Amino acid sequence: MAAPPASADAPRLPPPPAAAGDGPHRPAERSETACEDRSNAESLDRLLPPVGTGRSPRKRTTSQCKSEPPLLRTSKRTIYTAGRPPWYNEHGTQSKEAFAIGLGGGSASGKTTVARMIIEALDVPWVVLLSMDSFYKVLTTQQQEQAAHNNFNFDHPDAFDFDLIVSTLKKLKQGKSVKVPVYDFTTHSRKKDWKTLYGANVIIFEGIMAFADKTLLELLDMKIFVDTDSDIRLVRRLRRDISERGRDIEGVIKQYNKFVKPAFDQYIQPTMRVADIVVPWGSGNTVAIDLIVQHMHSQLEERKLRWDMAALASAHQCHPLPRTLSVLKSTPQVRGMHTIIRDKETSRDEFIFYSKRLMRLLIEHALSFLPFQDCVVQTPQGQDYAGKCYAGKQITGVSILRAGETMEPALRAVCKDVRIGTILIQTNQLTGEPELHYLRLPKDISDDHVILMDCTVSTGAAAMMAVRVLLDHDVPEDKIFLLSLLMAEMGVHSVAYAFPRVRIITTAVDKRVNDLFRIIPGIGNFGDRYFGTDAAPDGSDEEEVASTS
Repeated sequence: MAAPPASADAPRLPPPPAAAGDGPHRPAERSETACEDRSNAESLDRLLPPVGTGRSPRKRTTSQCKSEPPLLRTSKRTIYTAGRPPWYNEHGTQSKEAFAIGLGGGSASGKTTVARMIIEALDVPWVVLLSMDSFYKVLTTQQQEQAAHNNFNFDHPDAFDFDLIVSTLKKLKQGKSVKVPVYDFTTHSRKKDWKTLYGANVIIFEGIMAFADKTLLELLDMKIFVDTDSDIRLVRRLRRDISERGRDIEGVIKQYNKFVKPAFDQYIQPTMRVADIVVPWGSGNTVAIDLIVQHMHSQLEERKLRWDMAALASAHQCHPLPRTLSVLKSTPQVRGMHTIIRDKETSRDEFIFYSKRLMRLLIEHALSFLPFQDCVVQTPQGQDYAGKCYAGKQITGVSILRAGETMEPALRAVCKDVRIGTILIQTNQLTGEPELHYLRLPKDISDDHVILMDCTVSTGAAAMMAVRVLLDHDVPEDKIFLLSLLMAEMGVHSVAYAFPRVRIITTAVDKRVNDLFRIIPGIGNFGDRYFGTDAAPDGSDEEEVASTS
């Protein structure tokens, strides 16, 4: 049965001014040799109308969600496309869900290029670009054989794993991490390694069937249909499949006539009626993209996805310290070591020596909170001894760079075969928001007790974000132990309120932070004093505010 005509409800933005030579185009004649195929592929470029970006299309043989690099560089800034967004409030919960944009349209209509143009124009630091191409179903042996002979319909809704798409998009909107398959178009199969993505301010989901599922549509805050002339789409598909995916021109045209064009008429074009905006001519329509970006800016402003440091600072004043906090007993020895490392006249060698001593005591104290069970061993004298043994599977240490890594040697000294992971969190100097820049965690960390190491915690911002990352990797909250040499009461309250089952362990708690969020009386910039680097030029304690706050 023929598909119903697209509705005129969605606003159709005007096409861009015509370039010289624009108009209907026809593909090159079929070729019978591989050499001629390559020549034809090169000649197809001249049949395409110019686009607004002036860039040549990016070559791609795997799906959009590749393992490197998770960023998009523009002339003015770097946009992180797989990073942790700074939208958690003073309670450690997500302020509002991400803004999700759906980009639909026919094959080779320019959806990915439009998505990248929107990302560059948005001026937000955290964006996830999710391609529907990543979610092709795993083919059976028979389907693989059909695909090898261009007889499998990849343009039918049944070719996509919509259940996985919906669950992935839901988690991303909630700020959770997801595993996304990486699809190889040359072999028609998923690669062994999947890509890890995190939530962001904006999620852009693009694909030919982006609007073909009712549940998926409900997750999209804005729906954009990229409407590009069918001749241009065919030329683009010919060029891409021949030059990037190793196909021959006859096979590409056969697949287009048998599957691609009928699928567009039956399944894709009718979805234009559910779109909020229709963009004629795709990436060449810079006017339409500018209007879309303006609307998104207003939506993002309403959502105010910002880290509210002032609210964080005042949220828990005058509250008693939480029961989850354990402070190392302030013996004369501990007090004496604190006196040395707090003294601004202490040399770097002495600072390192006594810091390491405190770290060792701190970690040994923390190990007493791990679960132990009764066990009986036999002594060399042949006698039974009723003792205790660790009741967990494994212990993993995770250091918040850079200062947190100074605690790793002490952990290794008391925990045999401990695994180590690292997290780098820094403050955006323009917004004051903590941002995740690097992450390396051991596999199967969800089964472990995790010791999260940070040398100073002032506001708790970085510690809270690090805990969120661990929770995203399915580490149970009550299996996380946050260790720090020195904490401010504000940081203790923030972490404990957001994560009431996380055990917080430190050697001392100071009462105040100043206007620069430095701990008072404090210890100074731990990283600078330990590594012998220069302090921040503005006098702020970079370690406490940025990477270890």
